[in-house]
Amino acid sequence: MPPIVNKKPTNDTPSIILVEPQLGENIGTAARAMANFGLRDLHIVSPRDGWPNEKAKSASANAISVIENAVLHQSLEDAIKDFHIIFATTARPREMVKEIISPENAAIEMHQNIKNQRKIAILFGCEKSGLTNTDLSFSDKIIIAPVASECASLNLAQAVLLIANEWYRASNKLTLGRKTAFDGPAIEGTRFKGTHPATKDDLITLFNHLQCELEESGFFRIEEKTPQMMRNIRNMITRMPLTAQDVRTIRGMITSLVSSRKKSDRN
Repeated sequence: MPPIVNKKPTNDTPSIILVEPQLGENIGTAARAMANFGLRDLHIVSPRDGWPNEKAKSASANAISVIENAVLHQSLEDAIKDFHIIFATTARPREMVKEIISPENAAIEMHQNIKNQRKIAILFGCEKSGLTNTDLSFSDKIIIAPVASECASLNLAQAVLLIANEWYRASNKLTLGRKTAFDGPAIEGTRFKGTHPATKDDLITLFNHLQCELEESGFFRIEEKTPQMMRNIRNMITRMPLTAQDVRTIRGMITSLVSSRKKSDRN
């Protein structure tokens, strides 16, 4: 696979530029992080171990197309020449007079600029030392992530994933997990597949069944405390988001326990 050197950047998503990355595995996992969140346009500046790189390909998993379509550049100036706005990632501001922006706000700005037909790129430095001050001088804004100050350095794929995730979250096209023909996209909250939330009638039937069997078993040893104890039991159960099937299962368990006890008493 010969390197691609003349491909133009995409217009609908940010491009990722890896500046002098070292390990092929890190390039591959960075590509995988891109694909996880809908980014496909990868540019690579002077990779240490050459290009193409089989280790990058094998580490990319389902993002092999990102690797196969990556654009190789000999210099950062060449890599950024077709872009309008450059964001650079770093763990510290380097005493430069540059606007610092969080990943979340950077993602919002990227969406706004892309709507205005601006081509966006995000720079990531090499694994050992990150971007140089010279690299940063080509950027319009610096992205610094909110991380623990005593361990602020991210590896290459982590850094790409963090920024790509913020881009995807800001797109308002969120799906959770993997969409399949079997169960569709995941959504937040409890899914009631094959059942439905228990109605109050379901719960009242359960309360009456439970109270009847508890009374017969001698659970309520002090009769005048029975109403308060039942209120506590009802409150406990109603705190649970039970389904209709849950109620049927619990009632079946009660019936089984009672039947077993009665059978034992007869023997």
